[in-house]
Amino acid sequence: MIWSSPKIDRFMGQLSEAYAGWQVPVITLMAHRGLSPFGVLVSTLLSLRTKDAVTHAASERLLAVARDPCAMLALEETTIARLIYPVGFYRTKARRLLEISQALIERHAGEVPGEMAALLALPGVGRKTANLVLIEGFGLPAICVDTHVHRISNRLGLVCATSPEKTEIVLRQVLPQRHWIRFNEILVAFGQAICRPISPFCSRCPVAEMCPRLGVGMSR
Repeated sequence: MIWSSPKIDRFMGQLSEAYAGWQVPVITLMAHRGLSPFGVLVSTLLSLRTKDAVTHAASERLLAVARDPCAMLALEETTIARLIYPVGFYRTKARRLLEISQALIERHAGEVPGEMAALLALPGVGRKTANLVLIEGFGLPAICVDTHVHRISNRLGLVCATSPEKTEIVLRQVLPQRHWIRFNEILVAFGQAICRPISPFCSRCPVAEMCPRLGVGMSR
């Protein structure tokens, strides 16, 4: 199944219209409220294996006292862990935030770089985090593939890939760049509200007629 550019445009247009009724992904929400690139980086790291509400609260607590790498390094690791609890792996993330802050000061004069290679060189930063920082921190075209984007892209037949990394590679080839920035934002909201991992709400899906439902056993 090949998705033409006009079909992708129609798909994104229909999802964009429905998006107004869904919950905005937490990192996008905070970025729209003026979060700095450092804040986006910190919040994205905290969001891994963590629910949105917990991520939001933990990010606000931490960034209220550590809005830049220098301020972060002024905190003890135990203090950071206490501020971000109960995010997933909070002790590991506290240590990682100190390592990243040190690297930003040593390599980038305390600023978050706006280039993929430089972001990936930071301790513990993978492609998902780097792409989201480029999108939400700098407004640059990138494709952030999380579990929702990976699942939905394969369910639609837009890609046929076995991992998020491979899904990103294919999406970079088939997805027009004009859709890159909002693709993660819209598909995450779509995945949380409608296109669930198990028993998706196909009966009220705004793009149901475009979807072959690959791999869907039961739906509602």
